[in-house]
Amino acid sequence: MFWVTNSTQVPFFFILMGIPGFEVSHGWISIPFCCLYTVSIVGNITILAVIRIEPSLQEPMYLFLSILALTDLGLTLTTLPTVMGLLWFNASEISFEACFAQFFFLHGFSFMESSVLLAMSFDRYVAICRPLHYVSILTNRVIRRIGIAIIFRCVLTVLPALFLLKRLPFCGSHHLSHSYCLHQDMIRLVCADTTINNWYGFVIALVFTTLDPLLIVVSYALILRSVLRISSQGESFQALNNCLSHILAVLVLYVPLVGLSMTHRFAKHAPPIVHVILANIYLLAPPVMNPIIYSIKTKQIRQRIFHLVSHRQFPSHRM
Repeated sequence: MFWVTNSTQVPFFFILMGIPGFEVSHGWISIPFCCLYTVSIVGNITILAVIRIEPSLQEPMYLFLSILALTDLGLTLTTLPTVMGLLWFNASEISFEACFAQFFFLHGFSFMESSVLLAMSFDRYVAICRPLHYVSILTNRVIRRIGIAIIFRCVLTVLPALFLLKRLPFCGSHHLSHSYCLHQDMIRLVCADTTINNWYGFVIALVFTTLDPLLIVVSYALILRSVLRISSQGESFQALNNCLSHILAVLVLYVPLVGLSMTHRFAKHAPPIVHVILANIYLLAPPVMNPIIYSIKTKQIRQRIFHLVSHRQFPSHRM
């Protein structure tokens, strides 16, 4: 791919941007970013390890949680190289092919996050509204099919956007406004008609920012209706408490997403640092917070983590 100019063609690359206005402080800014990435990687790997080695956690709820942890881990590893490379080594250039590869995985894992949370809301609905049929409905085979469907849904969603953008010429400035490659950021650099791209992006945003949350709300409306029919107050509280971790995970994803979308829509002339901070919160909050939420609020996960840590710190000594 070449960067189109009036007279010459040169190899095309994009220029990534760190924290605007704080370029001289990138070394210090890298410290909290490094901590967040470390928490995300260690937290999600711990969740995966605990679910993998503990037989009692081989249930639908925890299998969906392992898919969520894999998704968060993938999202973290997608942005880590460019973000930390820029903050540590001022490596701001990224090739055309590498940028589109990051574009694919970044948006793919973002859409997968929404899809997994939707599947987990269905899991909570079946567990509370149809508890006697829970095991027979959500078998391992069904969960595998749901996982495959989520992957296909996200891949088939991102690929058209990628090919629609890749076919267009890029000219003029090649400076991106983030430290990773986002669709809405890259499309600004196109010097051609982007009507089809814009409409496709609008439809996809409508599905993942409106339809998925709406279906999650519907599932919780049905759950609430079922819970209110339970005569025992203790059982009602226990049923709702089992949903709390998932509700928090949904809020961690969609609150920053709504804030970022509203800023792009109604505050286009806001300082660049506002857009950068909101984008970083949107991409880092779920991978960092989800393992913390599920470790604190899910008793089985918390106990197994404590057991794993204590066993490693104080191994038994055989005589």
